[in-house]
Amino acid sequence: MTEYTEVLPHRGLMDGISLRVGVPVEALRLLLTILAGYPVAIFYLKFVASINNKKVHHLFFAASGAGLCYFNYGSDTYHSLVGIMTTYFLVLIFRRKTQLFLTLNFVFHMGYLLLGYFFTSSNDYDILWTMPQCILVLRMIGFGFDVTDGLKAESDLSKDQKETALKNPPSLLELLAFAYFPSGFLVGPQFPYRRYQAFINGQYREHEGSVEASARRFGAGAFYLVVCQVGLSYFPDSYFLTPEFAKQAFLKKIYYLGFWAKFSLYKYISCWLLTEGALIGIGLTYKGEKKNGEPDWSGCSNVKLMLLETGNTMEHYVQSFNVNTNQWVGQYIYKRLKFLNNRTISYGAALGFLAVWHGYHSGYYMTFLMEYMVVSTEKQITRFYTTVVLPKWGDVLNSSDIYRLLYFIALKSYNICFMGWCLTAFVYLKYERWIVVFGAVNYYGFIFLILWAAFYHTYRTFFRVSSRNPGGEDVKQVENTTEDKKSQEQINGEKNADDKKSE
Repeated sequence: MTEYTEVLPHRGLMDGISLRVGVPVEALRLLLTILAGYPVAIFYLKFVASINNKKVHHLFFAASGAGLCYFNYGSDTYHSLVGIMTTYFLVLIFRRKTQLFLTLNFVFHMGYLLLGYFFTSSNDYDILWTMPQCILVLRMIGFGFDVTDGLKAESDLSKDQKETALKNPPSLLELLAFAYFPSGFLVGPQFPYRRYQAFINGQYREHEGSVEASARRFGAGAFYLVVCQVGLSYFPDSYFLTPEFAKQAFLKKIYYLGFWAKFSLYKYISCWLLTEGALIGIGLTYKGEKKNGEPDWSGCSNVKLMLLETGNTMEHYVQSFNVNTNQWVGQYIYKRLKFLNNRTISYGAALGFLAVWHGYHSGYYMTFLMEYMVVSTEKQITRFYTTVVLPKWGDVLNSSDIYRLLYFIALKSYNICFMGWCLTAFVYLKYERWIVVFGAVNYYGFIFLILWAAFYHTYRTFFRVSSRNPGGEDVKQVENTTEDKKSQEQINGEKNADDKKSE
């Protein structure tokens, strides 16, 4: 693996510019590479798109993407080349030995990535060759599943698999173009080879509106980038490790932490929006028609802005953030574990995979553990509220304007404050750092989860015993009826899905 040394500020043009604008040179290169997707799209549409020879298209994307990768990481570009070449030859040799091929492909890419993390990781979020490598890992693993799905009978495939299965593997040049696609190889999003193939064949080119949609996404990305930079100038990461922060009043601390988390999240969102804008501009993201008949260009959207900004729970954040990666994990990890016949184990395995994929830092594992615990707790609270509180006091509460106002304030406060708690470990990474921030805010996240668990399980135990009494029967009956209804709806939904698959 490559040994890294510090680059002095006066070395090179990029170092000089980064010194002037006050950002790390790696971050500046990353931003310029993302923005380069727009001139690449313009050049392609003007000079390459009309060429009938598809090899020219593949060569253009392979060369431009690899060149942008070299601009960022220099000779370390060979790491991604090794990964692409390995998958290509594994397909040639072992494709029809499905289990062996999938195992070798998965183990190689995850093993190579983890070795990269081992030799290069520091205390911070590193902008190194491992960044595009982690995107490539998912792309090549998913590609491997798609290639083996192409060997199956159509009746054995799910709806998702039918849309991504590859009957005929691509050539090496086609695979390089797919892997290095500009605006897709660096920070995502994930998309299957079939989408790239349809794009090259011109299936999306006949639809209009991509330029306008691209401009809107670019504007949104630029806006979030500015808000992020301004916000973090008031709440830098280093502030929350200081005694000054620890001495603040408790409510002020948890709100500060919540606003900081929002600004930190905007770093990722701005990159994804700018990337998506370039992909829309080149015409890769066509999804179909909207209800009003207009073309829908959200096929590679990695963030749901409306849900992100209006949501009130951590589950809303999960549903709106890093959408393509979550869909990839759902399709290639969670659903592939259906044979375990246990949703909890499959969900836990999917979150475990995401944590390992991010790296060794304890903060990643704490973050995904917190995601599981917080989302589970939110479901319990919702269940308790709808089955216990509303049947008794719903008429009174819903008719009160004061209650509706307090309800809104409580949800928004929870949304802000718990976002800070949940994102802390993800940003600070090392236990020695994130535990300091947790301590400064009195471990309120842990305390809330423990208190709720104690109350909820005590309540359920109490009403199991008292359900024999007339006073406890009504509540228990409402809860059981609702649970039975949800279970039946879930069973019916799975049955309908199986029926559609059979059809």
